[in-house]
Order: sequence, then C-alpha cells, then structure tokens
Amino acid sequence: MTNKTWFITGASSGFGRALTEKLLARGDRVAATLRKVNALEDLKSQYGDQLWIGVLDVTDTSAVRRVINQAYAELGRIDVIVNNAGYGVSGAAEELSDEQIHHQINTNLIGSIQVVRAALPHLRAQGGGRILQIASMGGQITFPNLSLYHTTKWALGGFVESVAQEVAAFGVEFTLVEPGSARTNFFDGERLISAAPMGIYENTPAGEVRRALASDFPLPGDPQKMVQAMIDSVDRSPAPKRLALGSDAYIQIRAALVDRIAALDAQKEIAFSTDVDA
Repeated sequence: MTNKTWFITGASSGFGRALTEKLLARGDRVAATLRKVNALEDLKSQYGDQLWIGVLDVTDTSAVRRVINQAYAELGRIDVIVNNAGYGVSGAAEELSDEQIHHQINTNLIGSIQVVRAALPHLRAQGGGRILQIASMGGQITFPNLSLYHTTKWALGGFVESVAQEVAAFGVEFTLVEPGSARTNFFDGERLISAAPMGIYENTPAGEVRRALASDFPLPGDPQKMVQAMIDSVDRSPAPKRLALGSDAYIQIRAALVDRIAALDAQKEIAFSTDVDA
C-alpha cells in the first residue's frame, strides 16, 4: 500500500472525523478542514505534521479557493479530495424558511461544487487524482419532509456525473458515495435542523417522517465499516461511479430504480410517438 495525502472537508465529526482517524492511523497524510478550530486538537497532538488543519466554511467561496491553494502549496500533492461537509434540513416545503433554503443549498450543493472547482486545476497539474463526493441514498430516493435535503443530493449526482466526463482525460476520477442511515451524529439536532412545524402537516406523510426522525428509528449502517469501504474504493480502478453503503441504501435504491425503469418502459410507445414523422 502506498501512503496517500487526503483533503477532507467537514472533518470534525461523523464520516469526516472517522475517515481522518483511520487514515492517520494507517500512515496517510490528511489535510482536514472544519469550522471549529479546536475540534481536532487531540489528533494533532498525536500525529503532528501528518495532520494539516484548515479552518473552512464551504459557503465562503473565496475561502474555499484560498484553503485548497494553501493546502497544495504546503503539502505538494493531494491524491484524494473528500467532499464531506454538509448537513440536513427537515421540514415540509412550505415550512422551510428562506434562510434555511439558501443555507442548505449553499452548504451541500454550492459548497461542494466550489471545492471541486478549486481542486481541479491542481489535480490536472499533477496528472490526476480521485474525488469522493459524499452524497446519500437520498440522492436516488425521497422521503416527505426532506425535500430540500434531497434537492441538494440529487443535484450533486448530476453535477458529479457530468464533470467526471469532462476531466476523465486528465486522470481525475469521481465516486459518488451514497450511505444509508448510519450511527453517526447526523441525527443529533446539530447536523439535522428542523423547520418550525405547521399543524396542518401533523397527520400527513410529512408529519409521520418528522415523528420518526425524533424517535429511535433503525440505523443499520456502521460508520467505521462505511468509512473503510470509502478508503478501499480509492484503490479500485476504474473508480466506481457510485458506492452504495448500507443494506437500507442498497434495498431502497434498487427498489426505486426498478420502479423508475418500469414506469419508463410503460411510456415507451408515447415517447416514440412524439418523434418527427419519417
């Protein structure tokens, strides 16, 4: 195994923290970015120069460029970019505030896009590299009450699949990582923000999901195993376009795809009938 250098956003908790810990333990270098400046002090004291830390809010585009440029300038080469920073907003569409909508899209979608854009010149210059975009099974399926979160994850899929074709000739490869429900801190109230509820939605599917999110619903995914699968994927060539993690992710994504194919096939005659006459 050849040691690599990784750049990870959102490294203070969840998958980002778990990735950082595993990579450092195996001898890799990590450039970790986070909003809370002291969140990785314990790892810095243990690993020293093996861990590079940058303070970054991915909604600040100028800061994204500055921090990525600085990381490359100080570390020389970065083999893997992990676009992990993000969170969720829960609420029916009309319950969401304008501020919640803007911040969710700016963080999960625009922030991820700008990290990729800032990293691409460096990846091209060094002859290639790998980008892991942490998405979600929620990028291929949907639940009521999570429309805005799904919006960002579905959009990321389109962005990544398109850009991957643009830069493949330069040796840059992408993997969309699609975890299911995992035992991280995502549901602790800090990473999943709830909109102010409207009583009219109490006895609707949106209300049912709201109550489920507030309860101890099943979380089958083991974060440590999921993180190891992400790390292992970097050694696979060609890069897997999508990486579903967790039994719930596999089952629900597959069911959604089967339903979508069936619905498309049922409309085949209509689709062909709208072509220009020969």
